[in-house]
Amino acid sequence: MPSYSAPVRELRFVLNELLAITECTHIPGYGEVSDDLVDAVLDGAAKVAEEIWAPLNQTGDEEGCRFENGVVRAPSGFKDAFKAWYDGGWNGISSPVEWGGQGLPGVLGLAISEMAMSSNLSLSTYVGLSGGAASVLMSIAPDQLKQLYVPKMMSGEWTGTMNLTEPHCGTDLKLMRTKAVEQDDGTYAISGTKIFITGGDHDMAENIVHLVLAKVEGEGEGLSAVSLFLVPKIKVNDDGSLAQGNNVTCGSIEHKMGIKGSSTAVLHYDAAIGHRLGAKPAPKAEGEDGKKKKRGSGAGMAGMFQMMNGARIGVGYQGIALSEVAYQNAAAYTRERTAGRALSGAKYPDQPADPIVVHPDVRRMLLQMRSFNEGARALLMWLSHEAVVGRHDGDDERKQQVSDLFNLLIPVVKAHFTDVGFECVNMAMQCFGGHGYIREHGMEQFVRDARISQLYEGANGVQALDLVGRRMGVDNGRPARALFSLISGFIAEQKGEDMAPFTKPLQAGLDDLMATTMWLAQNAIQNHEEAGAASVDFLRMMGTVAVGYMWARMARVALDQLDRGSDDEAFYKMKLNTARYYMGRVMPDTASLKMRAMAGAEVLMMPDDEAF
Repeated sequence: MPSYSAPVRELRFVLNELLAITECTHIPGYGEVSDDLVDAVLDGAAKVAEEIWAPLNQTGDEEGCRFENGVVRAPSGFKDAFKAWYDGGWNGISSPVEWGGQGLPGVLGLAISEMAMSSNLSLSTYVGLSGGAASVLMSIAPDQLKQLYVPKMMSGEWTGTMNLTEPHCGTDLKLMRTKAVEQDDGTYAISGTKIFITGGDHDMAENIVHLVLAKVEGEGEGLSAVSLFLVPKIKVNDDGSLAQGNNVTCGSIEHKMGIKGSSTAVLHYDAAIGHRLGAKPAPKAEGEDGKKKKRGSGAGMAGMFQMMNGARIGVGYQGIALSEVAYQNAAAYTRERTAGRALSGAKYPDQPADPIVVHPDVRRMLLQMRSFNEGARALLMWLSHEAVVGRHDGDDERKQQVSDLFNLLIPVVKAHFTDVGFECVNMAMQCFGGHGYIREHGMEQFVRDARISQLYEGANGVQALDLVGRRMGVDNGRPARALFSLISGFIAEQKGEDMAPFTKPLQAGLDDLMATTMWLAQNAIQNHEEAGAASVDFLRMMGTVAVGYMWARMARVALDQLDRGSDDEAFYKMKLNTARYYMGRVMPDTASLKMRAMAGAEVLMMPDDEAF
């Protein structure tokens, strides 16, 4: 059975030393944060993750969810573990106090989320989707709906979902068929079928609050007619008590490759009563030419995109979380498993063979995983922290910069972290040799569980198209320039030779990224397929450089700590060793990625469709 130990020391390093969140006392939510509080929160969440959630991960996979007589049953033990998480308040670490949360920084909530996902990814999906749905309601729901629904969702009595995909469409929202018909009392009758609904039905909560995208009858046929609706599984009375069912039924649950303890439901809506979120969009108005202008999409769609962006950040973190737990088990195994002798001679002469951790290729795999885990974690937490600090602690230019960086890097976090995270989980399995293929060790489950992260919340190829086709071009490339300027500025500040092993490779990677950006600007305008052909390699290049920027910053912190004579010398030396690995073994990938991106679209588009 695999084990899990929350990486509390690593999380403290990022929170307290790299981001220095205890120094941001003037920022809302940060005022009460201290080293002792951070320690208490991390240690408390770690205890629940390690002792309650992790032991259910493998049994939850083997048992899976069951669909019995129209009712979905979660795996044994899930309901109690789910309740323990909510009873401890771990779901609401960074939620507003007025809605039952603790009001602490979002970046601290991210750290807790990592523990949940590493210890039991299936179980964490229920908590994550519910939190996202509650956040949307806090942002755009009328006060009456907030008062009825949010407290119950924050307590775990009710859960929440996001309903977007239909049997015939996913990414292309204008093709959806689920319709909403306005009723005399201002509610809407929702009819249609949604698929791939995570946590769409289960027996761990009294009610499930679905956020459903639907086309409003009479408001057109395109994307402008799509709006967001709150549709409870069971109707709710004005006093908050439950009424009768709401014509929302689960048709089936999917039989999946992984995350088998997470119910993925097909939901049917048969004139279910829903509440529109956000004001109706403004009606079409006539322009100077007498033609009708396009109708705005309204706050409801903005709320859905808010939830989708949050979900993409969460899925990106899943790549890190599963890579982390897989790495822990691989590292432990390679220190114990003996086979052969080190190439330079016996390292453990008192044993019949050396542990396989002495072999260069095994160490390569371990360092590849570790350098990704620590670098990607730092980038994601830095991005979350910067978004908050920049909004409250900067002039208009600073606020624009952090907004640009956040929006630019969302598809990078989602796609790059899940692509590389899956590669790392596979490496961890490889470290076990044949034992990795055996269920007992749990590694094959991590591989199966990790694979979905590259698909849901927008397949990674779509994320790459989003980056190149939409986010890069905002205001003539302003977001990309913000990233390039940030990294260049940091490199310029590092004058000492002690930082050269980190800044020189980072500069080389940045040069490759900027050259490819220029190539795209020159070629993709004439032929949009050039952008599509280069997009995946370009996204990976940006992810590689962005994580490298974090490694250079962490190296700076580690060098400073060693200069001060830290009593945790081994930790900082390993941090520098891992940074050197990343700069020497990962950052050079940008050169080949640049060549692939510039190879052009012709070789991809030349064959006829029928040739495949």
